[in-house]
Amino acid sequence: MNQFVSVILAGGSGERFWPLSRKHKPKQFLSLDHTGSTLLQATAERLLAIHPNTDNLYVITSAEYRGLVLEQLPELPVENLIVEPFARDTAPAVLYATLCLQKRYDNPIIGFFPADHRVTSDERFERCMLRAADAAERHGSLVVLGIEPNFPATGYGYIRRGESVPGRGVYHVSHFAEKPDVETAQAYLDTGVYCWNSGMLVASMNTLLEEFRTHQNELLTVLSAAKNRLSTREAYASTEKISFDYAILEKSKRVHVVPGDFDWDDLGDWNALERLLKNNHGAPSSGRHVGLDTEGVLLYNTNSNELIVTIGLEDVTIVSDKEVTLVVRKERTQDIKKVVQQLKNTPGLERFA
Repeated sequence: MNQFVSVILAGGSGERFWPLSRKHKPKQFLSLDHTGSTLLQATAERLLAIHPNTDNLYVITSAEYRGLVLEQLPELPVENLIVEPFARDTAPAVLYATLCLQKRYDNPIIGFFPADHRVTSDERFERCMLRAADAAERHGSLVVLGIEPNFPATGYGYIRRGESVPGRGVYHVSHFAEKPDVETAQAYLDTGVYCWNSGMLVASMNTLLEEFRTHQNELLTVLSAAKNRLSTREAYASTEKISFDYAILEKSKRVHVVPGDFDWDDLGDWNALERLLKNNHGAPSSGRHVGLDTEGVLLYNTNSNELIVTIGLEDVTIVSDKEVTLVVRKERTQDIKKVVQQLKNTPGLERFA
């Protein structure tokens, strides 16, 4: 197999995990399950178990988080930190990282991994990732790591697999599906041919550049022409925010999926953390709590000396983090981003965002 290079995508703002995840320190830099390792550190450790050489490990992040990355990953060579002037979602990030790697490698197999995912069963993850890398090299395809679903999740995108292709456990992608309602998610689960879209991608450098040239040539032209920091800032300022899924995957005819059987969660919002806490502790709480006539409460309190008491509550999430306390019904956690935006736009409250 060609040389394998890992790129960690670490520029997200993690707004749905507010107030624990804040603009100055979003969730990828936090340890949410109290293991001691942050999500970014756990991702790096997982990838370094596959290729121990840090020379082939890269992180792409926005300029404001450069210091946090270097602080949390002191073993990362400084030249392996790729800094975007502005966050513009995953399509510009993937392309910019690929163009930066083009200066150092011939045609490596590149894996892109979000920094804020939780993965256990590292050996099964490694087997899945290596199958994806082999398929990417053999077929010249974009290979997405899928996750075999075990409940009707409404917070994930789905992939319907089509016919199998040569190589163990590799399939054509029939189509991508948006986040469904619970009835649709259950229908997907019942078919046995859908998997969750993990957002993890493996492809050769040449394949990535060819697909950008075909489907996002303007973006490729703009970022390829950026020769120095100033022009890179100008180039980024002129690009639209667009995800890699929308920009490339949903348009390409060269997409495969490798379903994985490893335990995974993208920790997209507080409901995901409830699953994590239940698995680790058997109870959906982190902090001192006494409840009367209270059911289905997720509590996350960073102050170990504070006691939170609830009376007559049902299906709510309570997050207490120093100067901010959030109380929200679980079915409304997706609206947290709206509150964060409101804080950003309200004079005097920006520091809480």
